[in-house]
Amino acid sequence: MATQAKICIFGAGSIGCYVGGRLAAHGNDVVFIARPRIVEELSASGLHLTDWEGADLRVAAGQLQLATSAQAAADAGLVLVTVKSAATDEVGAELAAVLKPGAVIVSLQNGLHNAEVLRKRLPGRTVLQGMVPFNVLHRGPGAFHHGSEGKLEAEEHPALEPFLGAFEKAGLPLELHAQMLPVLWAKLLLNLNNAVNALSNQPLKAELSQRAYRRCLALAQEELLGLLGSAGVKPAKLTPLPPHWIPKLLGVPDFLFRRLASQMLEIDPLARSSMWEDLQAGRKTEVDYLNGEVVRLAYAQGRHAPVNARLMSLIHQAENGGQREWSGEALLAELRRACQGR
Repeated sequence: MATQAKICIFGAGSIGCYVGGRLAAHGNDVVFIARPRIVEELSASGLHLTDWEGADLRVAAGQLQLATSAQAAADAGLVLVTVKSAATDEVGAELAAVLKPGAVIVSLQNGLHNAEVLRKRLPGRTVLQGMVPFNVLHRGPGAFHHGSEGKLEAEEHPALEPFLGAFEKAGLPLELHAQMLPVLWAKLLLNLNNAVNALSNQPLKAELSQRAYRRCLALAQEELLGLLGSAGVKPAKLTPLPPHWIPKLLGVPDFLFRRLASQMLEIDPLARSSMWEDLQAGRKTEVDYLNGEVVRLAYAQGRHAPVNARLMSLIHQAENGGQREWSGEALLAELRRACQGR
């Protein structure tokens, strides 16, 4: 069933347009707060949503509620925050000035600490951590493609119950968790591929089909898993394979990986990482909130994370006009040199 409460998407980029669009396509009252360029795009083209399982949904431009100001969230019962992590504090301040009592806020952002940042700006409010495990590619004007499997994850709370049916009907059922931190670390473990994918300049499936790129990801993941072990943190199991086994799978020969990986995670040929999209669009990436979290975790333990630090550096260089297309062999050699020079 559709919910009668208004749902606000604050930060209508790829994830926000896709999630909000599916909710709107199934009869929910949804308002999208976005940058002027996105509002202009959607006003002209509407939304066209597709996914890896063959879904094909459209929401006409005339049916969309579009805004550029936080004021549009004033009467929302549920706010889904989907801005880049660097904008979280600013969004929290804007929401604090307009939200009605009882509104529920869910962070559907990359990184670990966005809900904490929002809570500081919104004391006394129900602010919940969520997580989007799948990739969404902006394919063209108003067109967004969901290219890999996975269910939305969210912190369990009674305030979410009135909205669960709306997500279910929209084909985006919420997996609820009493503790989200293990889930967020597990997602970040997978998201370490964002930098590798962006530097490969290839679709996710094509990149992951090549052992050299997978070994780059395995190095980054092994670094994080070692640090999490020292910190006593056990990441959640988001795939059929336990987190500690994933780097081992990544290192197997290509023919074996194709066979085993197809049983673990479905990715269609169109899927790309959000970091690749940001580089292509000339936007600042979220690498500081992904690989950067590994570097900060290492620093807190008096240790180093040379692989993730080097990936951060390469992405920052790419943001500033540096090399954006690495072969798997060249990138792997670069990361191995970083390990040797630690």
